Amino acid sequence: MADLAKQGMLLLMSEKCYENYFEDFNFFDVPCFKALLSKGLGLGIIAGSMLVKVPQIMKILNNKSTEGLSLVSVFLDLMAITFHMSYSFVSGFPFSAWGDGTFLAFQTATIAALIFFYGHRSPVRSFLFTALYGVLVYILMGGMTPLEFLWSAQGFNVPILLVGKLSQAVTNYRNGGTGQLSAATCFMLFFGSLARIFTSIQETGDNMMILTYSVSTFANAVIIAQLLYYWNLPTGPKIPAHDVKDSKAQKSKKAKKAD
Repeated sequence: MADLAKQGMLLLMSEKCYENYFEDFNFFDVPCFKALLSKGLGLGIIAGSMLVKVPQIMKILNNKSTEGLSLVSVFLDLMAITFHMSYSFVSGFPFSAWGDGTFLAFQTATIAALIFFYGHRSPVRSFLFTALYGVLVYILMGGMTPLEFLWSAQGFNVPILLVGKLSQAVTNYRNGGTGQLSAATCFMLFFGSLARIFTSIQETGDNMMILTYSVSTFANAVIIAQLLYYWNLPTGPKIPAHDVKDSKAQKSKKAKKAD
């Protein structure tokens, strides 16, 4: 039983840290604490990522609408997640440092397929997209893509994330609301990417990953700011100012005729 418990603890910490904690009772070892915290955060993020976009998916399915969702933003977000997941897998980084990307990729691909299904009213496009994405993932992670290419693709994640999230921000601004965006999903993405900055520093030391998560945190913060700003405002497209004036003028003419 003790050996089984030890094997379980060694999944969270190194042999040296296990000895520090459970043999020497040195509970103030800072490097071991940081490593344990990082591993725990990483596993917690992975567990949370299994459901992080489920509220968004359920909101679409319940309303049978993808109003307010930017297909460009979803595509770019999916591309960034896929490149990051593939780069981390091929580089041999610990699963706790990137495993959430697996579940985020699946859920983001589902959202993209739903946009084709509900937004474009095209089940055929939805099916073709799903099939093509599956092939792309196999090519990137199946040993057919050089690591150098994946490193370069990971580097493109910074502008991809910015353009993707900001395109959603622009869509929100033009619509005067956040439409079918799920607040729960947006907040979980923000806190997840924020925690990933620490786990990337601790577990990989990869500057590209650290930069990517830093940019992702900033971009998610912009969307959250809009969610809070538009929280109590009615959703739907903004009415241009000149249309408002024309509408008022027509109402005024009708009132005069009635008199």
